[in-house]
Amino acid sequence: MRYVDEYRDKEIAQKILRQIKSISKKKINLMEVCGTHTVAIFRNGIRKILPTNINLISGPGCPVCVTPISYIDEIIALSREEDFIITTFGDMMRVPGSTSTLEKEKTDGADIKIVYSTLDALKIAQDNSSKEIVFMGVGFETTSPTIASAVLKAQKEKIKNFSVLSVAKIMPPAMKALLEGKEVNIDGFICPGHVSVIIGSKPYTFITTQHKIPCVICGFEPLDILQSIYMLVKQIEDGRAEVEIQYERAVKPEGNKIALDKINEVFKVADSNWRGIGNISLSGLEIKDKYEQFNARKFEVEIEETREPRGCRCGEVLRGVITPPECSLFRKICSPENPQGACMVSTEGTCAAYYKYN
Repeated sequence: MRYVDEYRDKEIAQKILRQIKSISKKKINLMEVCGTHTVAIFRNGIRKILPTNINLISGPGCPVCVTPISYIDEIIALSREEDFIITTFGDMMRVPGSTSTLEKEKTDGADIKIVYSTLDALKIAQDNSSKEIVFMGVGFETTSPTIASAVLKAQKEKIKNFSVLSVAKIMPPAMKALLEGKEVNIDGFICPGHVSVIIGSKPYTFITTQHKIPCVICGFEPLDILQSIYMLVKQIEDGRAEVEIQYERAVKPEGNKIALDKINEVFKVADSNWRGIGNISLSGLEIKDKYEQFNARKFEVEIEETREPRGCRCGEVLRGVITPPECSLFRKICSPENPQGACMVSTEGTCAAYYKYN
């Protein structure tokens, strides 16, 4: 199968591994900041076949996981309002808020519908003109263009009962926060493929110029990941710090102009709260004032006081400070059937990956 089978060739994988081993013996910490990469690394057993001096660290690459509890509490409060329909992707249903989840609220009678695109949410708005339809705007730069497109379509078609509660986030500022926090020694970044399809390679340049940390934008097949690791190790050994694109079949330096134009039309950059990291300057996307009629924050609801689950170390996992088994709740109390934090809920969460594959 084109673009799949050729990226899973065993002999090529072994050749790349030999090259990695031949060029470096020193301890190297590489962080991936994409949940899909985290899952691909575990599913393909990449950690187990790498030389022991190469350490892979999972960062805040799961959009569900970095969504703050206060946002879950806010959307739950909206779901309890009369004549409201909450629309969401399925992976948000079981994410714990302070005292409840969307799944529990739905069981208790709230009108919450799982959708597969923002256009599905718009269709629900068209079919239910007497109700307010709120879409959960969770995600990184990958999903933001689709949310922007839905807002523009709602304006064009005069759909007045559709709105978005945006908590969309931008990845490069989070990478900057990790480096400035200095909790983890990061020698190189495996940069997110999906995000980079939209934003291109240029937004990572500050990492290489200011922090002297190499970056490689990576695809999602086993050979993509191994080649990216080789490229990073080679940069480190050569004393270079550059932004390289391994995922050339999908990523261009300038990104996707059409998608970026839609984001810039509908959203403004603002400070944003990341679970486990805190407030990061200019790391979020809020709906511009010109589209305020589609901003769900126009609805005033009483939100309960935010409470973190006792003992949950999801924040430290997201920052790469600890691995999930170092959390006392992991496997004992926290499991996919009884998640205490978002990292165990999402299929892209580090805790869920450790639980399933490790």
